Amino acid sequence: MTDEFEADLLTLLDDDGAEHEFEIIDELENDDGHFIALVPTHQDADDLAADAETYYIFEIVDVDGEEELQEVEDDDLLNKLADVFENRFNELYFEDEN
Repeated sequence: MTDEFEADLLTLLDDDGAEHEFEIIDELENDDGHFIALVPTHQDADDLAADAETYYIFEIVDVDGEEELQEVEDDDLLNKLADVFENRFNELYFEDEN
């Protein structure tokens, strides 16, 4: 038996119609809404080194019965969500180091 991990991938289109693939690293639903944290899957070595800690947070909203991703425009909410996602990530991956 093998314990293989398959990444949850999502392809988004930018304003120019170009496709960008992201990995879903976490999802959170709370009183503020339903949110998702994403990291790009394809980066060149320079971008990877410069943006090693970069991820994106979007809100999942229902538009006419379909789920869509929307930017979080409230800076206070975005900072609060970033703290939650980072704490959850650290607990998951760095718990044994403490």
